[in-house]
Formats: sequence, C-alpha cells, structure tokens
Amino acid sequence: MASSSVGQEKYRSFLGEEEVKNTKWRFGVPNYDVVNKLFEEGRTKIWPPGSLEEKVQNFVKTWEMEFFHKTDQNEFKSIDPKKFTFSVNGGKALNLEEIGKLGGGYNPLLQTSLPEKLRVYNPDKETAASSHKVFTTTFPRGFALEILQVYTGPPVMVYKFRHWGYMEGPFKGHSPTGEIIELFGIAIFEVDEQMRVVKVEFFYDPGQLLGGLLKGTSLDGSSVEEPSSSCPVLRSTG
Repeated sequence: MASSSVGQEKYRSFLGEEEVKNTKWRFGVPNYDVVNKLFEEGRTKIWPPGSLEEKVQNFVKTWEMEFFHKTDQNEFKSIDPKKFTFSVNGGKALNLEEIGKLGGGYNPLLQTSLPEKLRVYNPDKETAASSHKVFTTTFPRGFALEILQVYTGPPVMVYKFRHWGYMEGPFKGHSPTGEIIELFGIAIFEVDEQMRVVKVEFFYDPGQLLGGLLKGTSLDGSSVEEPSSSCPVLRSTG
C-alpha cells in the first residue's frame, strides 16, 4: 500500500522515470517512501543481498504494486494478464476480468460468504477507490510486507509472509487505537519462463486483520466488545 508520487524505489521494479511517465495509474503515481520506512524499522528479517529470500520479497512487492496501482493490463510486467488467476483460502480461482468486477483493491482479498449484517468490511459495496481510501486512512504509514521464509523458488514460489501496520486512523466507525495490526499467511506464486505470475494462491485468516481494527471505541460513543469471537474468519474466494 502506498501514497502517490514516486522517488527512487529500493524494493520494487518498473518504477523508473520513463516507466512512471508512460503508465496509467489508478491513484496517481505510487510513492513507497513512508511504508518503506515502516518496513525497515519493523521487519524481523534482514535477508542478504542477492539471496533467494530477498529476490522473492522484492518480486512480491513489485507484483503488489502492479496489481493495486496499474489500470491497464497491457502494462503489467510481472503478470501474464491472459493466464493470471487469483484465489484465497482454496476458493474459486478468479481471472483479471472477474477481479475487476469485484472492484479491485482489497476487495478480492476480503471476499466473504458471511451474511451481510455480519460483515465488518463488505467488499460487495466497496469500489477500488473506496477500498483504497478505507485502508490508507486506517494505516496512514501503510501496511508493510515482509517475507519470513521461502520454501521453494521459481517457477513455484512458496513463502510465509507477514503484513503489518499501525492503526492510526479510524476504520468503519471505529476509532484508531495506535496498535500494531499483524496478518500472517502462506502464499504460492507460479511464474512462467519470463518471470510473469500466472497463478496466485493466498492462505490466511482475515480475522487477524479485521478483528484488530474493531478494538477501538465506536465513534458514535457506544462501547465495542472484543472482536476475537465476533469477527469470523472470512474464507471465501478472493
């Protein structure tokens, strides 16, 4: 997750001056300075330069940048738009057209079959823009990504990840707590001979993210129960 406008980027490819100028961006040119600082201050692993772990980490950060911020599929360099599929927790594999119908942003990652009244975050009612606004407001310093372990390298990269950020802004009517919110999981990335992603599978508990965002008092003044039991795991496709 990033704000807009770019400088020299340390962890992501395809953000050179000419590439930035000739790319169609969903929210303006992304700038990762703030979230990079969060990453560097909060990471638990420092991988040796050139190691498989560092390469996978930077590759995944690049993929996230393109997946969230580029609007023209023909401009993807880390993704094969014709073959790409995406799934969460063993759900249905979606192609880019189906992902686009979900609104993009965090919506594919937070799909759920829960009844609407139980949805803390309802991806069916969010657009890419509204989703982006929700999470950049909640995490003004971004939601950093760290690769904790790489089990296999290309063409099938399997790795354990950690996403984290500080809830320093409100979320869906709940006041900020300032606390760290962490999300852990496993991902499988399949790439072709050109190192373009053709298949992504994520496995994680969205309750780790959404549950932590409900700890703040309700902005309407009502008290809020601890969310650990009231925020079910969302297991549908993403």
